[in-house]
Amino acid sequence: MEVTPRVTFRGMDHSEAVEAAVHERIERLSRFHDHITSCSVVIEAPHKHSQKGKIYHVRVNINVPGREIVVGREAEENHAHEDVLVAIRDSFDAAQRQLEDVVRKMSSYRVKAHPVAMRGTVARVVPEEGFGFILGADGREYFFRRESVTTENWAALGEGTKVRFAEHDGEKGPYASAVTPD
Repeated sequence: MEVTPRVTFRGMDHSEAVEAAVHERIERLSRFHDHITSCSVVIEAPHKHSQKGKIYHVRVNINVPGREIVVGREAEENHAHEDVLVAIRDSFDAAQRQLEDVVRKMSSYRVKAHPVAMRGTVARVVPEEGFGFILGADGREYFFRRESVTTENWAALGEGTKVRFAEHDGEKGPYASAVTPD
């Protein structure tokens, strides 16, 4: 974590044990995202004149680059939260799930790599075998098959025909796909 977390107690006295539990949970969160820029936790006890048992509310605000995670905005009547440590656990579990979603989304925004369109000239064609070779502008020779030609007219490809193609590396050397007459 890049900054010190802020823990605030409202309607209750400060507790070292509760604060230690919060810091332990914050440390766990930093395992999922190593660039947490800020974290604030508010632990709130209900008003003392409440007819029901004391239900604690824990709000967790976490900032990571490009995103803010907020947990515990609405006060909920969960009687398991009569124990402050259970309320902390549940809030941090929800924050962890949201942080995992952020990390998952960030890692899946990868653009599929498409081969670069190259230009070349058909060097030779072996029509009876259904393959040929393209001399690329880079001076390399690229193998291609009849199935790699994007047009229906395979016979139109003869020596000297200018073409565009996608370059690939194969086991036996470079080959071309998506061969299109230029």
